[in-house]
Amino acid sequence: MAASRRPDARTAVALTGATGFIGSAVRADLAARGVPLRALVRGEPVADGHTDWVSGDLADPAALAGLCDGAAVLMHLASRVGGDAEECAAVNDRGTAALMAAADRAGIRRIVHLSTTAVYGEGPHTDLGVDGVPTAPRSATSRTRLLGERHALAAGAVVLRPALVTGTGDRWVVPALAELARRVPGRWAGGDARLSLVDRTDLARLVTALALAATPPPAGVRHACHPVPVRGADLIAALAGLGLLPAPDGPALPWEECRRRLAATPGRVSEHQFRMVVGDHWYRSDEVWRLADCPPGPGPLARLAGAAPWYRAVLGIEGRGGAGA
Repeated sequence: MAASRRPDARTAVALTGATGFIGSAVRADLAARGVPLRALVRGEPVADGHTDWVSGDLADPAALAGLCDGAAVLMHLASRVGGDAEECAAVNDRGTAALMAAADRAGIRRIVHLSTTAVYGEGPHTDLGVDGVPTAPRSATSRTRLLGERHALAAGAVVLRPALVTGTGDRWVVPALAELARRVPGRWAGGDARLSLVDRTDLARLVTALALAATPPPAGVRHACHPVPVRGADLIAALAGLGLLPAPDGPALPWEECRRRLAATPGRVSEHQFRMVVGDHWYRSDEVWRLADCPPGPGPLARLAGAAPWYRAVLGIEGRGGAGA
């Protein structure tokens, strides 16, 4: 295997998912560092004055060659979330395999690949180390992302598994909590669940630090959450304090009562997804921040205020009071 080299101002980084929730934050971080960047895009490129865009997708061999040739680093952040099994397989499994083959042909030896803790299945998970339980993905998205991990690991990648990611651009975590607060008002299981979260800007810093580290990080799977878990009750209180959710009141609702109330009021969020915030989903993540020599920051609750305008717009809340009024 060829020796890895540290990327510098003359070396391109190849990026997938560059216009997505996490990838756009990584792209901004790279731009701020002045790192030359080439990114794959399926639709219209973003005229940011920094990125060299390659039109195509993960099924396009010519586009993948154009993305990878001459690059020293590959950041694979694109994934298909939702859709049927074939759509997920085309992107997350076969698309990742094709990208890793293109990277190998281009001589890229430093790869950071984004996956998810959802590959572990339902939980609960408490202070879980990497592969502390067998993987047991529940959805086509998670199953195919696990298959994608295997292609990335075979190529020598650092594979990152974040859990819940919050911040500007989040269309799942806080919007789901807002829906659940309407469907199941109260304190879910007392609010004692410990949850692994990370703000997108902190995750982007971590991805960039791993990709640009002076010493290439060893290949393998790492959890990529803030090292300190968040109590469910504290998360809800922080969101309520920003006027994004109503403050829960009344007695603690046991899980069976939560399930009953959820089923009685249909909505987008499933019981499986509800379990992810009612029971422990806490993944040990200290190691990756040390490995990247990257401070994890003050934590996702401290970052929520900065993302509050985004959440108010997504939730249709006017002004500061909104749902908490």
